Amino acid sequence: MDITQPCPLAADIAASMRDASVELTELWLERIAARMRDSADPDFPSDELLDHMPILLDGIAAYLEDPTDPVTVDVPVIAEAMELGAIRFNEGFDARDILQEYEILGDVLFSFVERMIAESGRECRADDLLICMHRMFRALSAIEQMTTAHYLRVLGERVAEREERLRRFNRMITHELKNRVGATLGAGQLLQEQWLGTAERTRFAGMVADNARAIQKVIENLTALSRVDEKRRQRTIALGEVVDSVISQVRGLARARGVELRVVGDMPQIDVYAAAVELALSNYLSNSIKYSDPAARPSWAEVSAAVEELPNGAGEQLVVQVRDNGLGVPEDVRDQLFERFFRAHTDVSNAEGTGLGLNIVKETMVSRGGHAWAEFDDPPGAVFAFSLPCEDADSTAAGVVSDSAGAMTSNGGGHQPDGARATASD
Repeated sequence: MDITQPCPLAADIAASMRDASVELTELWLERIAARMRDSADPDFPSDELLDHMPILLDGIAAYLEDPTDPVTVDVPVIAEAMELGAIRFNEGFDARDILQEYEILGDVLFSFVERMIAESGRECRADDLLICMHRMFRALSAIEQMTTAHYLRVLGERVAEREERLRRFNRMITHELKNRVGATLGAGQLLQEQWLGTAERTRFAGMVADNARAIQKVIENLTALSRVDEKRRQRTIALGEVVDSVISQVRGLARARGVELRVVGDMPQIDVYAAAVELALSNYLSNSIKYSDPAARPSWAEVSAAVEELPNGAGEQLVVQVRDNGLGVPEDVRDQLFERFFRAHTDVSNAEGTGLGLNIVKETMVSRGGHAWAEFDDPPGAVFAFSLPCEDADSTAAGVVSDSAGAMTSNGGGHQPDGARATASD
């Protein structure tokens, strides 16, 4: 069959598709929503995805009118299809979801053509109808292939990146655990020696306990990290709820150290990936409590958050800060803060840790297209912050929700390092 031969029916169908683009998009959305309800799938087509639909429909209509213009990578509709692949990856969908969505779109379009012909009452030759359906099928197939191919290309890049990060992380964890286990075994063996006095026995028992706690902390960090990376489709909840949850978790430690926890102002009305934000915020607050200044009265740590423009004007980002009036960080070691195994205050005897927490926070934020950094004020104290692009932290409204814990006004702005990316990479 020569699908390039003149077909008056094709032009009519193309015009009707353009006129009914809103209706077709709504039908497609309803069908996807019904499938998601059946599968208890929490994801839903984003506004960004829906914005692409009229362009895709126009591209299909254009091919119906003129099949001599091939659907290639140079056609604008294909660029849109490729962008959809990246969007669907960032939203946590898999290739099967993409294929199902295009299958639904095909059903919607073929049903629309059938209904249009029936309602118009026009007679059409079977050959003309077959030509139109063949053209529509080819256009849909080309768009579907480009969306899926680009999705798989992005997936391959991310897998390679994650594999390299995983290799580095495995070396880091293996080194840390090997050293800690070796120290524990060595001290444990010495405890069996009969010649040890009380003082030596106490010291070696302390070494066993210290290293055991350090191993436990490594395992806790790994567990927290596994919750972040166990799947890309993660539970999203309101930022304010995450902040309340983390403060509840560390409140006991704060009371024991005499640290007052505060929430400054209102939390932006944004849904965030709970595990990632909880991991970062709990690390920051725990450090503020552990490294509080005993001489400070009162001793406090406060959380604030705001939505800010990205420096390059490519969208918005959520910036969360934890500010405290603790011991601060010596100026000569500030550039090492987020390196693995680094601890700024090794002389603080009651501050347990492995030096992995901040590095894991940084890795997690960077993997999502954000950043983690620290700022320092005069007098002593510190501001630890992280950012996430608002494509990753889902902005559900332009307003804010009131937080009853809000107390004092922050005296520092949310500085964002240059080069912030506007898309999540997880």
